[in-house]
Amino acid sequence: MALLLGLFTRFKKEIETSDHQADDVLKTHYYKATFNQVFDSVEKMFRDDADCRISTVSKERGELAIEVSKPFSCFLVATVVSVRPMETAVDFAISSEKFSLLGIYPDLRKRINSYFNKLNQLHTNIGTKRN
Repeated sequence: MALLLGLFTRFKKEIETSDHQADDVLKTHYYKATFNQVFDSVEKMFRDDADCRISTVSKERGELAIEVSKPFSCFLVATVVSVRPMETAVDFAISSEKFSLLGIYPDLRKRINSYFNKLNQLHTNIGTKRN
């Protein structure tokens, strides 16, 4: 049954990170930094990426909408939320209309992981599951 579920997962065209994900890579990441520090880092990360175009920034809501053009087109929403002073959570929701015989899910997962890795270099990651 798990093999069949894994096979169907490969063909999902969207991923949303959350505290309830079974995959640690796709869990909400928490950083020891203020909301403004993390939000500015996320915005700069996408502005500096030549393959990304920020279409909407709403700092009041803690959201950025990004159009990714390469290696395939997809749409990404980054959400930054202040949990406590000096504790800020980051989530991503990514989707694509691309079809692949091998499934697009692994590529989307890899992209999310790369964004979290970039943020981990800029801020202290204090974990993925918070109570």
